[in-house]
Amino acid sequence: MRKANRSINSYDQLPLILTVEHISQIMGISRVGAYELTKTDGFPVIRVGRRITIPKIAFIEWLDEKAQNRGE
Repeated sequence: MRKANRSINSYDQLPLILTVEHISQIMGISRVGAYELTKTDGFPVIRVGRRITIPKIAFIEWLDEKAQNRGE
């Protein structure tokens, strides 16, 4: 898969279903780190066979929840 070099400036620019590569780019982490993140409890992953997909809305909600819990 070819790596896109475009920057994402808003949630509106994201596709409805994200990939591990999207998560890597959005969060500024390595691809390996993004795969590890998909294995953590509570991370919104849908596995279709060997394919890992992440619904955009669920990811945004997860990210917001993590940001709110950071201050505790």
